[in-house]
Amino acid sequence: MEDDGRQRHYSWHDPASHWSRLGELSGLDYLSAVIRGEVPPPPVTVAMRLALVEVSKGRVVYTGQPGEDFANDVGSVQGGWLAALIDAAIGSAVHAALPAGPRYTTLELKVNYVRAVAVDSGEMRCIAETLHVGRSTATARARVEDTNGKLYAHATTTCLILPAE
Repeated sequence: MEDDGRQRHYSWHDPASHWSRLGELSGLDYLSAVIRGEVPPPPVTVAMRLALVEVSKGRVVYTGQPGEDFANDVGSVQGGWLAALIDAAIGSAVHAALPAGPRYTTLELKVNYVRAVAVDSGEMRCIAETLHVGRSTATARARVEDTNGKLYAHATTTCLILPAE
C-alpha cells in the first residue's frame, strides 16, 4: 500500500501579547478587532481552519473549511471538528455580549449532529447567539449549515462568567 504522505503546515501569532487587551475592551470590541485584523485570531482557529466573519452584540458567525485532514475512519469529517467550530462560535457569542473585564469559560456544550459532513462538503457556517447573559452564567445556541442553508448540527451551551481580575 503506497501512501502519498500528505502534509499540512500553518503558522500563528503569539496570542499572549493580545490577551491583555481582553480586560481593556468589551467582547464585542475585541472580536470586532479580530475581524478587522487588528488582533490576530486565536491559534485554534488557524489550526482548525475556522474564521470569525460577523459579530454583533451576543451574536457571531464563524465559517469553517473541513477537509480530508479532519476525516475519521469512515471517511466523513470527525464530529470533533464540528464541535470545535460550534464551541468557537458559541463561546464568542457569549464573549460578544460581555463588557470589558469579565471572561467566560464553557461549563457545558450539547451538540446534536443531524447529518455527516463529507470531506468535500465545502465551507460550513456556524451562527451562534446568546439566549441569556446573567452575572454568573450565560446560555447560547448555535447551528451549523452549509452554504445552501442545509442544517448539519445544532447546539446549546452554558458558560460560567468569570469576574474581572
